[in-house]
Amino acid sequence: MTSDTPKLGSDRQHQILRRALAERVVRIKDLAADLGVHEMTVRRDLDQLAEQGYLERVHGGARLLEKTSEELAHQLRATKNTEAKEAMAQAALGLIQDGDVVALDASTTALALARILHARKVSAIVSGLDAANVLAQNGVPFLMVGGNFHAPARSFVGAFFLDTIARLHPDKVFFSAKAFSPEIGFTDPHLPEVGAKQALIRSASTVVALLDASKFARRALATIATLDQVDTLVTDADPPKDIRATLDAADLQLIIARATP
Repeated sequence: MTSDTPKLGSDRQHQILRRALAERVVRIKDLAADLGVHEMTVRRDLDQLAEQGYLERVHGGARLLEKTSEELAHQLRATKNTEAKEAMAQAALGLIQDGDVVALDASTTALALARILHARKVSAIVSGLDAANVLAQNGVPFLMVGGNFHAPARSFVGAFFLDTIARLHPDKVFFSAKAFSPEIGFTDPHLPEVGAKQALIRSASTVVALLDASKFARRALATIATLDQVDTLVTDADPPKDIRATLDAADLQLIIARATP
């Protein structure tokens, strides 16, 4: 299985695309001033992004192509905090033993774990297309749980997914969230993904949350899991003192996986 998705270019082009996602239309003059580069540099970036099918060039700038916006948002999430995700994935791998059946949600953090899962003799359960692609390339046996396709996360959700995952019982599930606060737990704004993550958590013997420290003391629309539903939290930096105290009181294992400088 291979992906036909174009690879994103430089960090500057990432910034341009994030701006386009927010504003839909970007202007060369504004981008040059904000990025501190010559207008000709911005023109070249816009031309390259247009060639890759992300933007449409218009007079004085470019417009985001609607058909690519969801795919683009997913790719930009995958390229954010990559060092932290890789460090957390390595720490998570240390929690996995040969022979385990491991379930992964469709987050880009769990995808980082999928990329190195071949280091263990395991099988996996996945709901995301990208994780399935990686596992297939690396020769890791896996079961893909289908359902309604949810384009923003490139995953499967819905009634069919929920019914199927309820019949499966992995040893360990690894999931991520958009936010965490002690009062309401791990949260996410996308309701279809919330339901899928909840079902994965209910199915497993051991539940591991993968959450970079930027998401502490924040909240999103819906709760995925409360602290009493999670066994281990893997993060990339020390939580704030009040959150650390809450985690300790909950008797939750905390693993801090710092990215290598």
